[in-house]
Amino acid sequence: MRALKPMSSFALINYNMKELKSYLDSNKQRFLDELLELLRIPSVSADPAYNKDVRRMAEATAAHLRKAGADAVEIYETDGHPIVYGEKNVSPKAPTVLVYGHYDVQPPDPLNLWDSPPFEPVVKKTKLHPNGAIFARGSCDDKGQFFMHVKAFEAMLKNKMLGCNVKFMIEGEEEVGSKNLEKFCKENRKKLACDVVLISDTSIIANNTPSLTVGLRGLCYMEVEVTGPNKDLHSGVYGGAVANPINVLCDMIASLHDEKKRVMVAGFYDDVQKVSGKERKLMNEAPYNEKTYMKDLGVADLMGEKGYTTIERTGIRPTLDVNGIWGGYTGEGAKTVLPSKAHAKISMRLVPDQDPKKVERLFQKHFEKLAPRSVKVRVSAHHGGYPVVVPTDSVEYKAAEKAMETTFGKKPLPQRGGGSIPIVAMFDQVLKAKSVLMGFGLDSDDIHSPNEHYGLFNYYKGIETIPYFYRYYAEMKKKK
Repeated sequence: MRALKPMSSFALINYNMKELKSYLDSNKQRFLDELLELLRIPSVSADPAYNKDVRRMAEATAAHLRKAGADAVEIYETDGHPIVYGEKNVSPKAPTVLVYGHYDVQPPDPLNLWDSPPFEPVVKKTKLHPNGAIFARGSCDDKGQFFMHVKAFEAMLKNKMLGCNVKFMIEGEEEVGSKNLEKFCKENRKKLACDVVLISDTSIIANNTPSLTVGLRGLCYMEVEVTGPNKDLHSGVYGGAVANPINVLCDMIASLHDEKKRVMVAGFYDDVQKVSGKERKLMNEAPYNEKTYMKDLGVADLMGEKGYTTIERTGIRPTLDVNGIWGGYTGEGAKTVLPSKAHAKISMRLVPDQDPKKVERLFQKHFEKLAPRSVKVRVSAHHGGYPVVVPTDSVEYKAAEKAMETTFGKKPLPQRGGGSIPIVAMFDQVLKAKSVLMGFGLDSDDIHSPNEHYGLFNYYKGIETIPYFYRYYAEMKKKK
């Protein structure tokens, strides 16, 4: 890779934030139009039918990085979908920020539940987003959020206010487990060397209650197959005499929780890190209204592990959930068939100090043991990742905290997230760099669901806040 000439002295950066804000305001419509174009590309990484579109999205991402002013922009091939890389060096004395994001999206199914086509973005006003929200697959997860960094970078560069070296690594396989990212990072440690990894793939508590994610759950994703007879059978002729794999699978799944909703896999809780009463108390000080929560979800009651609040259940407790189940006849009308096979996809969200590989083995052993002699069971693993807790006393966290306090007008609350970003632990291990999880979405943005959306307030607030992170981070690192 060619050496890059520093664009200016680290010590001479002039942070005229009013001038920067003026640039952001005057380019708002363009920033929105460019994002809408990206959202029209159906970059679904899980379905080979979309491979050409995933490639097109990678090329579009690279083009936007070049246009914004990044150097050495390349599309790196992997055994799956490509990784887009770009950088800008401003000074050998400046700290280096590695921006991570992903340009791939979840499948849009079921299409009939969308109010508008998932890859034809529309802006609509809602109760939570009176200024409008972008409705499209990937709007929040993660195109809208990674693109904030590209636009903030552009603004800082155009106004000569970039106080850190920047590296972009935008991948195309996050939604399928980042299968090739670790290999890429190991092979390119020197290229990716940085002081901090900055990620916007998380959420805030509310638009009037900013927060920074300080913990993420890990993941163990499995698939099970239950086989009974060697072919589908007539349910009248054979019903009651031969095991029905769907019935058996349902019984096995039902036994995975007890009446207190604790996971019954032997050894599942052995390594779960105990959270202090003080931290649990602080967690529950976050704004939360149970009635509003239920109303937003359209449910009459909540369900979860006994002895824990909803905030605790989604942040510090492990879970086991069925994500999909199928078998037999599911088409229109009736077909009286006793199926040969039944299948289910099951995910387990993990907390510190659970090991996904160990949980994988425990689940497989337990599930196979549950099976009656009348069926055969096959258990296979898809992907997983380790849980992570981010330190709140680091320079990186303090810079993000101050940046959000500046733009939101109040100090962000530290919050453990229920989701998983498995690569965060990998960055720590391989790149020896801590991550800052500074997302701007809302939990109500329906990511992974029909009608995914992202508020214009959130999109623009992210673009406004990110430059402050660079400013404060550079200042704090220089003092240190």
